[in-house]
Amino acid sequence: MQTLKFGGTSLSNAKKFLHVSEIIKNKTKDTSVSVVLSAPAKVTNYLSEIIENIQCNQSSENIFISLKKIFNNIIYEIQNFQIHFPYQKILNKVNNILQKIQEIIQDIQNTQEDINYIYAKIISIGERISIIIMKELLILKNFSIFVIDPIKTIIATGNPLHATVELQETQNNFKKNIPLKKTIILMAGFIAGNQKNQLVTLGRNGSDYSAAILAVCLNAHTCEIWTDVDGVYTTDPKISKKAKLLKSLSYEEAIELSYFGAKVLHPKTILPLFKNNIKCVIKNTSAPNNEGTIIEKQQKNHLKNKIKGITYLDKIIMVQIKILKTYESHVITKKIFLIFFESKIQILLTQYSHLQNIYTFYIIGEKYQKIQELLYHTLKNKIDNKIIEIIKIEKNIKVISVIGNNIKNDNKIIKKIMYAIQYSNMNNFNIINHISQNSISIITNTKNIIKKIKIIHDRLFNKKNILEIFLIGIGGVGSALIQQFSKQKFWLKNKNIKFKICGIANSKNMFINLHGIRLDDWRKNFYQNQKPFCIKTIIQYAKKKYLYNPVIIDCTASQKISDSYDKILSNKIHIVTPNKKANTNHWNEYKKIRKIAIKVNKKFLYETNVSAGLPVITTLRNLFYAGDKLISFQGILSGSLSYIFGKLEEGVSITESTKMAQKLGFTEPNPKDDLSGIDVARKLLIIAREAGYPLELKDIDIQPILPKEFFDINDEKIFFKELQKINKIFLEKSKKAKKNKKVLRYIGNIQSGGICQVKLIEVDKTNPLYNVKNGENALTIYSNYYQPIPLVLRGYGAGNNVTAAGIFSDLLQILS
Repeated sequence: MQTLKFGGTSLSNAKKFLHVSEIIKNKTKDTSVSVVLSAPAKVTNYLSEIIENIQCNQSSENIFISLKKIFNNIIYEIQNFQIHFPYQKILNKVNNILQKIQEIIQDIQNTQEDINYIYAKIISIGERISIIIMKELLILKNFSIFVIDPIKTIIATGNPLHATVELQETQNNFKKNIPLKKTIILMAGFIAGNQKNQLVTLGRNGSDYSAAILAVCLNAHTCEIWTDVDGVYTTDPKISKKAKLLKSLSYEEAIELSYFGAKVLHPKTILPLFKNNIKCVIKNTSAPNNEGTIIEKQQKNHLKNKIKGITYLDKIIMVQIKILKTYESHVITKKIFLIFFESKIQILLTQYSHLQNIYTFYIIGEKYQKIQELLYHTLKNKIDNKIIEIIKIEKNIKVISVIGNNIKNDNKIIKKIMYAIQYSNMNNFNIINHISQNSISIITNTKNIIKKIKIIHDRLFNKKNILEIFLIGIGGVGSALIQQFSKQKFWLKNKNIKFKICGIANSKNMFINLHGIRLDDWRKNFYQNQKPFCIKTIIQYAKKKYLYNPVIIDCTASQKISDSYDKILSNKIHIVTPNKKANTNHWNEYKKIRKIAIKVNKKFLYETNVSAGLPVITTLRNLFYAGDKLISFQGILSGSLSYIFGKLEEGVSITESTKMAQKLGFTEPNPKDDLSGIDVARKLLIIAREAGYPLELKDIDIQPILPKEFFDINDEKIFFKELQKINKIFLEKSKKAKKNKKVLRYIGNIQSGGICQVKLIEVDKTNPLYNVKNGENALTIYSNYYQPIPLVLRGYGAGNNVTAAGIFSDLLQILS
């Protein structure tokens, strides 16, 4: 025997009724079947409105019209697919039920019946009508149908609208009336009867509860709950698109998930199945072949992934009571629990501080005023006699819970959870130590609860290291970087790394797609879907869309964008950049950026500021972290000038060699920056600052390559025309150096005390910089650890591909 339950979304229209009847038919091929049905979607909402209107003494005529329309459409459309369906017969039955309810409402003032029993009759109409329709559909498929009357068979006690089933008595009823094996059993969900044979309802998730009871009473091996999702997820998919479908859960885990807010089965549904060891499966009506989520008793060796889900409850009220006379603690706490129980106030969690003798109660609901008045009134005597003190009653508390088998006793998992909480930047929180071994609850009053849950969830469940990248600047370096992303996608995938390109921009326009931009046709999409570029808009996208690990790559030379670095970091977005402007700004601004990065725990990486892809910054930083001190530094820091002076040795003019360097992508956007010495000075300043010297750009002695009159030339054509006039001067300098068995090199120097100089010098073969040319950089570092032989770094220090490779390396460092 298998019990199937179909929810309202599975029965929302004629096609879905027919689809469900086919699922039932297919199930009968392998086993006997019993079926529980909910009301069609929206019907129960309309019926609730009718009850509200009764309470407000308002008419519900329009609602009844809407209800008739829903049922009429379902019945009429079924007839279009099933020509033998008894349309008029069913319609008459439905109209008679609705008419009787309308008569009850009209005569409600004269009735002696408890109003809650009348509400129960109204709210349960939808389930009864679902059974009427499904019975006729299955009869048309030549099945023998047995309809259980839940009022006579399912015995329940308590509130007529939230009754609890008396399972033993109900099981005895079933023994008296066992249907034939080949018969399909139908039963309306949500409905039961009391000892007086009055209709009562089973409260929240009542139809699921009905299915569990039916499965137990019929000794079913499985209870399937059919709904509109594939099963139970690690969190609400509306919170995180990275929510994962759970293939299996233990009964205990399912109960915990439900108790702490997940839209899973209600604990009172799971308990009967748990006690009778009946497997429960959550299935998707729209995808019946999908496996769904299985809830059953599980062996420990099956629990590979111990964390199963993360849930939350908001609008929790926290009550803190301090007992001043400890000898009365037991009496007072018992009284407080009794106060809440008698007032039907549900306590979610309790906490006790032995040191301070403070009891904390976390209460579900929004009855803040009621709770406040109730406690001060009922405990007034204790408060006046200084036996207790009500410290705090606070509303809008949130409880985030992480659920998993025995996670409370696993230190590795607890550390993982703590790291995820810290990563979410949740500052004000408290871990509650409650009895359950299968859950850990986090108490907080943070406002951005959804964002925090998303971050915590994704950190706990996403095995991939993800970066959501916004690339600004699609010139030579930016375009080369995109090519490297595309080329390395399989390598990244094998390393469980995902670079999701969410935005591409130039100085004027931008293209944003938070689902990820396809790199094979990004140019086409960029020019077809672009919007005006705005750094503030990119920041807002990263902030408001709750991105997991956003990073902005600035491949421009823009001062305006670098001036926004503080805002970017403040909004918890990493920065990777070859743009030197921020690191050569005023010292106070330099320090400010780093303080913000540390405060928000985000990376500001700029390895490519000096020598493109060479690991200069990382090497220096690691030395200084290890306690080393810089004695002196000498280096060729410009790949373009390395190339230019190498060509001068070959007899090429400075004008032609500069053009060649520009064509290869070695120079700055404006070649004047290279030949003026300002670019080398910026790089030297960055190295000096890494060494701990609080210098400004003006502190560096720059001896430019070109005469001063060149500095005011902004037109590139005029610049190269004027440059031709000094070709002869530089060829003569090169010949002179060669005659002295030396070569010309433009170098940066740092001496003890932070004295920095940039100048053109002649070097001989004994100098490590002698053979450096063709776009190479070389750096010689003398330090306490590296003397008398210096540490030498040498390699290509210019070019789009090596710079892009340096940026790629920085991105990987974020994930390390």
